[in-house]
Formats: sequence, structure tokens, C-alpha cells
Amino acid sequence: MSLHHSKFLFNFFFFSLAISPLCRAQQAEQFEKRILVDRLEDPWNIIYGPDDHLWVTESKSYKVLRINPENGKRRTVLDVSKDKNFERSKNKPWPQGGLMGMALHPQLLLGFPYIYVAYVHEYIESQGEDAPIGNQGNYFKTKLVRYTYDQQDHTLSDPQVITDTIPGSNDHNGGRMLISHIDGDYYLIYSVGDMGAGQYQNAARNNHAQDTNYYEGKILRFNLEPNEEGSWIPKDNPYGNEKKTAVWSIGVRNTQGLVAISIEGKDIIYGSDHGPFSDDEINIIARRTNYGHPLIIGYADGNYDGLAAGVTDRNELPGIWNTTYPQINNEKEMSLKLQNFKEPIHSFYPLDQTSLMDILKKESSGESADWESVAHSGIAAYSSEAIPYWQHSLLVTSLNQGCLYRLKLSKDGQKVEKVSKLFEAAVRYRDVAVSPDGLKIYLITDNSEKTSGPSEENPQNLKDKGAVIEYRYKDQ
Repeated sequence: MSLHHSKFLFNFFFFSLAISPLCRAQQAEQFEKRILVDRLEDPWNIIYGPDDHLWVTESKSYKVLRINPENGKRRTVLDVSKDKNFERSKNKPWPQGGLMGMALHPQLLLGFPYIYVAYVHEYIESQGEDAPIGNQGNYFKTKLVRYTYDQQDHTLSDPQVITDTIPGSNDHNGGRMLISHIDGDYYLIYSVGDMGAGQYQNAARNNHAQDTNYYEGKILRFNLEPNEEGSWIPKDNPYGNEKKTAVWSIGVRNTQGLVAISIEGKDIIYGSDHGPFSDDEINIIARRTNYGHPLIIGYADGNYDGLAAGVTDRNELPGIWNTTYPQINNEKEMSLKLQNFKEPIHSFYPLDQTSLMDILKKESSGESADWESVAHSGIAAYSSEAIPYWQHSLLVTSLNQGCLYRLKLSKDGQKVEKVSKLFEAAVRYRDVAVSPDGLKIYLITDNSEKTSGPSEENPQNLKDKGAVIEYRYKDQ
């Protein structure tokens, strides 16, 4: 689609919600769809900025774009494609993601012109001792950088490296970034996946999601600027002794969505974490909290007892499921042993043990098994009153289901009360943003049909690829 003609090509589609029983008393909302931009190189993060523009990262091109939401005109404000030691090739591994998360300083236009980005910058040829059975796994490093935004030239410059040693992989890099208000100050929150350690090409890689000495499978917290000692790591972070680490909470698999909602004057942070064969989780992210992976999957309800968070047909790997993931013996007992364990506030597709056993047995014997999953990615907070009944909702994108989920929260934000499904299409919705007036929802879509297996790509059956899609609410 021509960018210059995008504003004239309106598709008038009306979407009825697939509403849970708790929602059926409400009238179905209607939206007007518009393709604002398409043919982007796998957009990964979208933010509606205080400058009334959309900010988008392209994971494959390593560019940050600034897009006018009225006419779709876009401008590249940052290109870091040369700041990596690997190229895109079918014969070489590519990290899951690439240029991933981004966050705008809350006072971007008020004297703090800072924008934070995360991108994989280094491929490591030697894996060292982390994969003891064979030379397994694809190893990368991720960099977090703060840039200064020039409002006149609309460019990002003066890079300040926060860290450049976060572990990376071609699977489960996490990569979502958020600035949230915690105990009186703003902090940078960043998610790191478990590297896919225990599955596919990383099946022999050790999983460190429960080890606080590693950043893998963690939520990290950084200062927005260096402290008086020049450190980006807050002095009151919960892990580490004399020298604190960036670890804020542990035990996540692949958190690709982070958002904060202010309830009663306090930010509550929510994260969307991918489950293995079931139990895609919505978690409340908090200090020194353990979300259980890979020892507890979803709720501590025992559906993974005797199973594991991964499986292969490679008999040389450990355990009955041929993986470095530990076998789960008893989720309930483990929930009592793990310090500060917290269950998700919502779990999608919590399959029963029999169904999960069938999946793992097929996979371990070399057969291909199918299972339902949401594979949720980005999250946005809906705090406006513009759409009736929507205030205090989470908007959660789905890669596998090709839809947007709306999760209505309880008044205190601690529970999910209602789940609704919107905008179903043959797409992979990667991230979501909401306009300040609450009337427009912006979704970005992948070019690729899959990003796991790991990082398989097959764009054949997708529609609206690499697009920014606007859904405008139509008041009835």
C-alpha cells in the first residue's frame, strides 16, 4: 500500500466482541479500521508519544520510526543497524527480536528529552561451559541505551550505554521495556526471557530463570540516569550483596509485555509471560517476586506434575523429557517452598494434566503435537472513560490467535474479572497503544507467521503484514 494514499483507504469493518458470559449484558462495540502504514520490517514496539506521534521500533531493520497518526507519514529518527556484529542470513542465526523495546521519558518534552531502547548487538561464536551436552545454543548479547531526542531535527543522538551484556538468544529474549513510578521515583523496567534454554536449538543450554546470579528469565530494574557513583543500578534493588544487580524479580519464561496502571495513586505493573504448552500468564510484577518458571507453570494446580516446561526427542539430553528443564514433581509443594512465589492473576488455556501428558509424549517420540495458545505479546493500559465499561482494562495482543484481548480488572487491580476478544484477523498482533482521548487503538503486526521453533518465518498466510492498524471507536 502506498504510504501517501493510506489516509484515503478506509476499511469500514464492524467488530462484535466474542464476550465472556460476564460481559454479555453489554452492547457490542463498533470500530472503524484503517491501515495507517504497512510493509514495515517487523515492527516490535509502538508508543503514542506526548508529541502526538507514534513511535515504533522495527526489529529487523534496527530503526526507530516516528509516525504521524493523521496521515501515516513517517521519519527514521534512529538507525543502529551498523551497531551489531551479525548480518541477516538464512545460514546464520538471528536473535529473537533484534531491535526490541523502547520507552519514552515521562517528561520527554519538559526538560528530560530521553528515549531508551533495547537491541541485540553481539553474536557470540563460543558458548563456553553453559551447554554441557554438545555445543548447543545460539548466544547473543543485548544492549540498553539512552538517547537524547532533538525536537527540532527529530533525531536521537548522544547514546549513553546503560548495559551491553544482557544475555541473548535466538529464542525467548523477552525485550519489553517500561518506565514506571515506584516508591516516589521513576525507574526503567526491562524483561529478559529464559533464552529458550531447554527447547529446540537451545535444548542443551542450562536454564537460569531461578538463579539470581543470572539475568536470564528475570525482570530487571535500572535508574533513568546514573546515580552519584555513576551506576545505572538502583542501590535498593533486592538482589546482590555489597554490589547490587539489576534483578528485580525472577522466574519468568518470556515476558513480552509490560505496562503500568495507576490505581489509587500507585502504579501496578503487569507482565504477559508466554507459557510452554499452556498457561500463558498475566502477572503482577513486583519487587523480589518469584513467578515460578520453570518449576511451576501457570497456577500451582498440579497440571504439570511429572512433566517439564520443555521436551525434545534427543535421547542424549537429561531426564525422561530429554531437556535441561527440570522435571516438575509437585507444583503445589513447590509453591510453598519457593520464596515469594506469586501465581498469575490470569492464565490462558490451563490444560489438564492428561492433555499435557499426551503433548509431551508425542513430542518426545518425534511426533508433532498441536496445542492452543494465546502467545500474548505487548500490553497497553486502558484508563479512559471514552469507551463505556473499558476503564481499568488491560489490552493484550495475541500472536497465535490473531486478536486483541481486553481484560477487565477489579477495582484494586489484583484480579481479572472479564475477558473479551476483539479484532480477529489473519495477523500476528505484536504490540498495542492507545490514543490519549481513548478513542483510537493502534496495533502493529508481524511480517512473519512464526517466531519460535525457534524464529521460524513463514509470511505466506498473513494479511496486513508489517502494519500499523488504527481502530477508531464509533460512538453508538
